[in-house]
Amino acid sequence: MPATLRAPPGTRSHGLSVASLPVTAIDALVRLCPPPAVAWEEVERSLGLPLPADYKRLVGTYGCGVFDETVWLLAPGAPRADEDLLAQTAERAGVLESLWEIGEERPGELEEPGARVVPWAYEEGSGAFLYWLVRPGRHPDEWTVLYNEGRGPLWEAHATGCAAFLHAVLTGTAETAYFGFLYEVLAPAAHRFESAADVLGGCSP
Repeated sequence: MPATLRAPPGTRSHGLSVASLPVTAIDALVRLCPPPAVAWEEVERSLGLPLPADYKRLVGTYGCGVFDETVWLLAPGAPRADEDLLAQTAERAGVLESLWEIGEERPGELEEPGARVVPWAYEEGSGAFLYWLVRPGRHPDEWTVLYNEGRGPLWEAHATGCAAFLHAVLTGTAETAYFGFLYEVLAPAAHRFESAADVLGGCSP
């Protein structure tokens, strides 16, 4: 039997007994008037790619924002182009192509015909980006992570998805040569997520 909300002593309700209002009314309200959600079909159509389930759950849970003052999660509809998934996908493709055209070495993972990278996060203050390695014929949930240092040509490959990699970075278990500022300077005693609404002002989850 569902739990019920009890009115404080002396409280009078108007036409509805508060004592009989089930907690599950919130579920009915959500069904009647769904809360804001990302229009993933539209996003994926604009991107020209389906997206991994763990990423969509990350964005659905947190929205756009930053983990431990370090890893900014890109999200559709972010208040700035710097954090917007679609804007950064287009921008980073142009930046990387320009660098490769002038002789910077492409990561070996992109030697496979049809392989490409798509950004999903960046590291605060370093210019470094985290990408998915998108390989032809691979389901989005099989995409792995590539870290590209911000002010240099080096890439670091990680055989895991974005959510698992993010968890490993925050817990200090990622096998990486990067994130030194997080580990050595910030060294948070407790982990924290700050929404872009708090940091920048205004963000739609």
